[in-house]
Amino acid sequence: MKRTGSFVGKRLIGAVLGLSAVVGLGVAPACGQEGAKQPIKVGHFASMSGKEATFGQSTDNGIRLALKEINAAGGLNGRPIELITYDDKGESKEAGSAVTRLVTADKVVAVLGEVASSLSLAGGAVCEANAVPMISPSSTNPRVTAGKKYVYRVCFIDPFQAAAIATFTRENLSLSKAAILYDQTQAYSKGLRDDFAKAFKKMGGEIVADQAYNGGDNDFSAQLTTIRAAKPDIIFIPGYYTEGGNIAIQARKLGVDVPLIGGDGWDSSQLAAIGGKAIEGCYYSNHSAPDQPNMKDFVEKYKRDYKGVTPDALGGLGYDAMMVLFDAMKRAKSLEGKDLTEAIAATKDFHGVTGNISIDQDHNAQKGVVIVQIKNGQPVFVAAVDPSKGDKGGKK
Repeated sequence: MKRTGSFVGKRLIGAVLGLSAVVGLGVAPACGQEGAKQPIKVGHFASMSGKEATFGQSTDNGIRLALKEINAAGGLNGRPIELITYDDKGESKEAGSAVTRLVTADKVVAVLGEVASSLSLAGGAVCEANAVPMISPSSTNPRVTAGKKYVYRVCFIDPFQAAAIATFTRENLSLSKAAILYDQTQAYSKGLRDDFAKAFKKMGGEIVADQAYNGGDNDFSAQLTTIRAAKPDIIFIPGYYTEGGNIAIQARKLGVDVPLIGGDGWDSSQLAAIGGKAIEGCYYSNHSAPDQPNMKDFVEKYKRDYKGVTPDALGGLGYDAMMVLFDAMKRAKSLEGKDLTEAIAATKDFHGVTGNISIDQDHNAQKGVVIVQIKNGQPVFVAAVDPSKGDKGGKK
C-alpha cells in the first residue's frame, strides 16, 4: 500500500510540475502577468458563402485590415485582438447558432455583424440575451437596434436612406413616376419599399406600380410586364445585388429602358458582373464611394492587402465597425458587457473611413448617404444627399 501511495504521489508531483511548465509557457488560463498577454476574442458572423457571399467576405476583409493595424500598434495594453469568424450562409437559423457559439463557447467580448438585417435581428437577439455588445457594420432596418441595450450599428437606417433615394429621384433626376419591385420575404427590402413610397409621395411623386417577388426567384417577367404597362420614369428595386443584376437584364429584354435605382444592398462588384450592360447607368444609394477623397488611403491599403481589389462600402464599414469597437474598448472601465456597451454608446465624432460616426440614443450612427452610378462597370460618386436638410448634394 505504501509503495502504491508513494508511486501515486510521485505521479501527482510530476503532473503538478508539468502543469507549472505549461503555465510558464503562457498556455494556461489567463491569470496574473502572463494572463495579460492572452488574446482578446472578438466574434464576427457573416454570409461568407451563399448568394450574398461578397457581403460577408468584404466585411471580414475590412475587419481584418483594421485588426492588422490595431495589433501592429500593440493591441489593447499589449494584448492582441483575435477575430473568430463564422459563416452563417445567409440563413437566419445559422446566424443565431453562430452567435450562440461565439458568446457561449468562444467567450468573445463583443460581436460584429451582420450585413443583412434579418440576420442581424437573429444574432442580435442572442447578444441581447447574453449581455454581449454587438455592432452591425451595415444592417439598415430600424428594428435591428430598436429597444436593444447591447446592439449598435455604424451605418444609417432605412427611413433616412429611402428619403435620400426619393430626394435624389425627385430633385436631382426630376422624375415623378416611380415603380417598385421588392422582395416580400426580406425585412430590408420591405422596409425600404415602405419608406421610399412614403417619402416619394410626400415629395409629390406617384407610385405607378408596386410589384413583389420572393427571394431566390429567377423569373421576374410577369412583374416587369405589369411595370412596363404603368410607364414609370424609374424603377426602385430595394433588394440585393443578385436579383438587382438579373432584374436589369430581364427588364432590358422586355424593352424597359428607364433607369433602375437600388439601395445599399446593391453594393457588390457582382452587380456589374451579373447585370453587364443592362445595369450601366443605373444608380444606388450607399455609405461611401471608392472615388471619394476620404476613402483614398483606405482603398490603397485594401488593394495592397487583397490583391488589387477595390473595396466596396461594406469593406469600409467592416473596418469602421472594428475601429469603433476598439476605440470603445480603450475607453471602457472593463471589457465586461455592461461597461463595454456604455463605452460604445458614448461614441461621438469618430473619424471613420466611411464618414464621421456618432452613436445616437437609439444606437444608430448619424451619418450621410451617397448616390453612385454604374459607369463602365464601376460605381462612381454622383451626389451626397441629406434629406433632413432638403439638400440634393453634388460632386465632392
